[in-house]
Amino acid sequence: MLFDSDLERKWYNGLMDILGHIRAKIGEDMFEFSKHALDQSFVRKISLEELRQAVADATLIEDYPDDKYGPSCLLFGLTQKGRPLHILCSHPSRNLIKIITLYEPDGAQWIRNQLRVNPPKSN
Repeated sequence: MLFDSDLERKWYNGLMDILGHIRAKIGEDMFEFSKHALDQSFVRKISLEELRQAVADATLIEDYPDDKYGPSCLLFGLTQKGRPLHILCSHPSRNLIKIITLYEPDGAQWIRNQLRVNPPKSN
């Protein structure tokens, strides 16, 4: 991958480091569900195995290092059957990764499940 600056390279490497640590912790069962994520996984019929598969295949698509509840990020991954999932989770700086919510992305709101149609405005 080509970068225009050293800062871009450091930013990218930082995101890949976060994703690698999330994958490792999920793989080692070092995660927990928020009540909302647990409820939504039942409603949306997303199994624990699908979560694991999607994280193993995931791309980090949005990072929220300054979230008021703690650093978090949005992952996009596919299950082995090709089901697209978004997983909002904490950064790996926590002892346990917190799965905040998980869902199938809405095609009307996402381009190729990875880019927002209407990105939030920055301050």
